[in-house]
Amino acid sequence: MSAPMNQHGDAAQMAAAVRQGEVSARELLTASLARIEATDDRVNAFTGQTQERAFAEADAVDARRSALIQKGESLDALGPLAGVPYAVKNLYDIVGEVTLAGSVINRSLPPAEADAFLVKQMKAAGAVLVGALNMDEYAYGFTTENTHYGPCHNPHDLARISGGSSGGSGAAVAAGQVPVSLGSDTNGSIRVPASLCGVWGLKPTFGRLSRRGTYPFVHSIDHLGPMANSVTGLALAYDALQGPDAHDPGCHAQRVQPVAGLAAGLTGLPGLTGLRIGVLNGYFDDHASAAAREVVALAASSLGTSASVHWPDAGLARAAAFIITASEGGSLHLDDLRTQLASFEPLSVDRFIAGALQPADWYLRAQRFRRIYRDRINALFADWDVLITAATPVSAPLIGTEWLDINGTQQPCRAAMGLLTQPISFAGCPVVTAPMWPSSTHGMPLGVQIIAAPWREDLAFAVARQLSDAGVAYVKLGEC
Repeated sequence: MSAPMNQHGDAAQMAAAVRQGEVSARELLTASLARIEATDDRVNAFTGQTQERAFAEADAVDARRSALIQKGESLDALGPLAGVPYAVKNLYDIVGEVTLAGSVINRSLPPAEADAFLVKQMKAAGAVLVGALNMDEYAYGFTTENTHYGPCHNPHDLARISGGSSGGSGAAVAAGQVPVSLGSDTNGSIRVPASLCGVWGLKPTFGRLSRRGTYPFVHSIDHLGPMANSVTGLALAYDALQGPDAHDPGCHAQRVQPVAGLAAGLTGLPGLTGLRIGVLNGYFDDHASAAAREVVALAASSLGTSASVHWPDAGLARAAAFIITASEGGSLHLDDLRTQLASFEPLSVDRFIAGALQPADWYLRAQRFRRIYRDRINALFADWDVLITAATPVSAPLIGTEWLDINGTQQPCRAAMGLLTQPISFAGCPVVTAPMWPSSTHGMPLGVQIIAAPWREDLAFAVARQLSDAGVAYVKLGEC
């Protein structure tokens, strides 16, 4: 079974068309803006557009193409994402714009003086920024039911959530508004909306991509990454985003070499021959609905594996992640909690307050456990190359849902959407989320996490490519 990815094509097709002169960057931008205009009053993915900047960037791509042709030089100099429209979660700095981070408190901040590092990387690759995207306030949530800017709606069923906290990033791709978006992921905030909106998502290894110029949530767990309407587009974006940054607050990106061979059709990736692929059992099976188990079984069958693997201490890792998240989040916003409490998101303010009141001993114990935990997880990859599990326990719930029944257990909906993602990001492993389509969810997607050892994004992409080539993982344009 297969389906078209997007009525406008994916990032690779768009960039190739610009290089070949089949379409101009301005024409691609105009089509993207028209799609946003036609759909976003219902989807609510965007909180702001950067049209003046976008047309300037698109025209610069077109002008450079003409200049290269006149000089007889290679059009590869246009960049791998030449003319490709994209948008960013509104916690990324955009020069001249206020970085909202989903809040109203941040409206009083001065406009950003420079683009975020990853926005600069995208511009250098030729991509065209069209705007900023809806999110949970300060990235504390899994649903993007933002009280200030309105909930982001799932393009496959507007009555349902898009996931979060990068809900706008997932919805914008699923709605065909842009082929690529950027988000952030602390406890699942790329993987959850990728799963619920049915798009490809990447949470790279912790520290792989620079976080400079983004509004933080949990410094010791935050990741940044892309979403896309094809695995090739995801790889192109990931290649563009990599690069050393001596000022990265994560203190990793300046010393980590980029992964080669992921762009331009995923050439150079290893095949599956000899890859040791396992399916996570225990905790991950216990917290998966029948639909989640169905897509995992479908992926495992396509990959030719039936081996079960135990991921140690998943429940403890989720608890420790909650403690660190609340503590660092509460500390970051402590002054505003004291002086502007009524301006916070009602759905998350209690958790910020609770985090600010947590004993330091809890936080330190959680961090000590994390070091032990990461060693245990890394040891798994002595025997396995790639592990798979569902990305969310269920497909997208209705907006406003308070409780979920997962295998006979009542779970709070907003927190439960991260049941299967939090233990993975707490270990820092890279994950590609593959969009899958179970038979029992009435046309709603539910993704599969493809997990590799730290710094081995190439292996996760190899498996993702296989699922895409086999036609079991793909993107469908939302009916919005």
